[in-house]
Amino acid sequence: MKNTNTPLFLKALKGETVERPPVWIMRQAGRYLPDFMTLKNKYDFFTRCQTPELACEITLMPIKQIGLDAAIIFSDILVIPQAMGINVEMKNNFGPYIEFPVRNESDVINLNISNVEEKLDYVFQAVKMTKKELPKNIPLIGFAGSPWTILCYMVQGSGSKTFDIAKSFCFKNPELAHKLLSKITSITIDYLKRKINAGVDAVQIFDSWGGVLSHSDYNVFSYPYIKEINDALKVLKPIIIYPKGCWHAINSYSKIGASGLGIDWSCSARNARYLSGNNITLQGNLDPSRLFSPKNELIKLTKEMLNEFGKEKYIANLGHGILPNTPVDNVKIFVDTIKNYS
Repeated sequence: MKNTNTPLFLKALKGETVERPPVWIMRQAGRYLPDFMTLKNKYDFFTRCQTPELACEITLMPIKQIGLDAAIIFSDILVIPQAMGINVEMKNNFGPYIEFPVRNESDVINLNISNVEEKLDYVFQAVKMTKKELPKNIPLIGFAGSPWTILCYMVQGSGSKTFDIAKSFCFKNPELAHKLLSKITSITIDYLKRKINAGVDAVQIFDSWGGVLSHSDYNVFSYPYIKEINDALKVLKPIIIYPKGCWHAINSYSKIGASGLGIDWSCSARNARYLSGNNITLQGNLDPSRLFSPKNELIKLTKEMLNEFGKEKYIANLGHGILPNTPVDNVKIFVDTIKNYS
């Protein structure tokens, strides 16, 4: 007898047979939704993250309005540096800003990785609240940034196309860099374990800036730390790893017992299947800018993506987070095309 109770998203992560691929969208809780913009104009970014009622409301918006197959808790990867004692601001039309970035040994030594339960309690409360409100068939995804990506912000002090300051910090002081990465890894494992205890059904690790490293540097400064997190958590819940711009790491990631691997739009489905040996569920990978395409073009591209990845071991998604100003109707077209796929 078929197990009809397992949500589609979790079935796909387990590699079980599905009637169609599940769909969710990175950054689905916000940015493009009018109701989210209303809250954005009322409350600043971290107030929204730190108020469980608001985080819950925002998480549920795309489920109610777009009808996706999984929810992702509304939060931010930079709650981790905040919990370590770093003051992170979110500036309008600029992004994250850290006035006093980590630049030397005493900065690294002074980072406090204890009391996660207390410091990030608002996230765990938001998870519990959201789980109560979500329909039973909609799983909740928890997430964190990869240690490398978190280091990038902590050392650079803001977003960057090259993260030159962060990279030179690591190359000049590799020992110190590893000390910092170890601290971030440790607090991240603790944080994600508590998120799992609070009720998330799966965890995604965002290595948004892995792509700024060469393959050999990636294997030194990013991959081992993501593997450490995966090794600590994979027995508890399914883990999805999203290494943006790192097609060169697909083969390695397919062998460590993670459940899913996010693919960005720079890698074809065929290459991703080949490099992963079809060992792992793949997730992705429509270019988020393509949601601005005319309706017929969008339907055609979505169907092409589905045909290329195939129905099994696949979760439909974008290749990166949804962009602000994306037309809500186009998001619905994207999702409906996937839901009607056969």
